[in-house]
Amino acid sequence: MNVMQFGSRNTRKTMLRIAGIAVLTVIAVLGVLYSSGAFAPQSRQAEVVARGAQVMPFDLEQTMHVFQSLEDGGLQTVTAKDPANHEQIALIQAHLKEEADKFRRGDFSDLAKIHGEDMPGLAALQAGAGHIEVQYTPLPNGAQLRYTTTEPVLIMAIHHWFMAQRADHGRHATGH
Repeated sequence: MNVMQFGSRNTRKTMLRIAGIAVLTVIAVLGVLYSSGAFAPQSRQAEVVARGAQVMPFDLEQTMHVFQSLEDGGLQTVTAKDPANHEQIALIQAHLKEEADKFRRGDFSDLAKIHGEDMPGLAALQAGAGHIEVQYTPLPNGAQLRYTTTEPVLIMAIHHWFMAQRADHGRHATGH
């Protein structure tokens, strides 16, 4: 092997590494923008608020959604912005308890009503519901749902679903 061939191979490897890093960087930036709501147009967020009012009994303006992706699934928390607002807290707790029961049965119809049938992750969650543990926990200022699974495809579906939720809910949601 001559020196030119050796140099060309190293150059190609270096270029491939740089290209790989660039692709991963772009994916990471797009993920941050998507989860921050930057890719959900204001009109879509307004539609979600309007449809959400038909499904969720609590007031989005008085509550905050948190969708935290975890290694084995995710944690969804809904809390009242005012911890003394017992009406909103009761509505949050009743709704999340009902949703947990539905999710355990594979019924994600309320999500589809709010976000659409093509919501990222939704089809996989419906198909794999039997492999996802959904735990409801009331909190002093709201409630949370903990989703756990050992199935990598379902973990990814939960993460995609959470990113879509954060984007669709805009200022009413966060990732932490």
